[in-house]
Amino acid sequence: MEPFRFTPGDTPLLISMPHPGTRLPPEIADRLTPAARAVPDTDWHVERLYDFALELGASVLAATHSRYLVDLNRDPAGTALYPGAENTAVCPTTTFDRAPIYREGTTPTEEENADRVGQYWRPYHNRLRATLVELRNRFGVAVLFDAHSIRSVVPRFFEGTLPDFNLGTASGTSCDQDLSDRIFAVLQGASGYSSVRDGRFTGGYITRHYGAPGEGIHAVQLELSQRTYMDEGPPFTYRLELADRVRPVLRDFVTEILRWSAETARG
Repeated sequence: MEPFRFTPGDTPLLISMPHPGTRLPPEIADRLTPAARAVPDTDWHVERLYDFALELGASVLAATHSRYLVDLNRDPAGTALYPGAENTAVCPTTTFDRAPIYREGTTPTEEENADRVGQYWRPYHNRLRATLVELRNRFGVAVLFDAHSIRSVVPRFFEGTLPDFNLGTASGTSCDQDLSDRIFAVLQGASGYSSVRDGRFTGGYITRHYGAPGEGIHAVQLELSQRTYMDEGPPFTYRLELADRVRPVLRDFVTEILRWSAETARG
């Protein structure tokens, strides 16, 4: 199976979803612990949450395989996202709860990790990069929205409970300030939800690597608390009554990106 699904759109927006995949090659799944086989750290149901994106004209790139195979939002060179804080690797060996992913004696070698990067990581990033360049050349501007979700409580990475909406702009360096202000205003105006900009999550490798406002490519990341739309424990059920409340906010968020990009393209 291909390492991603890609659907082209007709606007300057590309939505990247690096972590909704759950597939694992059988020979690798056989080496995982029983807990890890459930791939609990998946960005569950993100494609369903944003299924309106194609209707709005966005291009969508979504991973098909689990982040336990290879994490598409990490630097393959091994550079930590948050120096001095807890991080996970491009080919992780522990879950978010610090439990081992592999049965004893089956942890992948460096050579195997390099093969995974070549087979899964690079094709995703090749498509991502090519699409951004194509959009920028076509419209004069391209916007990358990296869409994520995470459990609201993960002590390994942050204390307490995560805000509902966590906008990341690489501390203001990955996108135009006006774009950042406008989409953050959408999140702040959402009644009943909490939001933060460049808090614990300032954007992963994708946001930081591809965001180049001076070159006409703007990147933002939204880390959505999973408590806003699903059961955070197994079997990770999509809660329609919750999702129906948060999806209009997400649609407004994407719509504001499209509005800003259209204005910028015209300018």
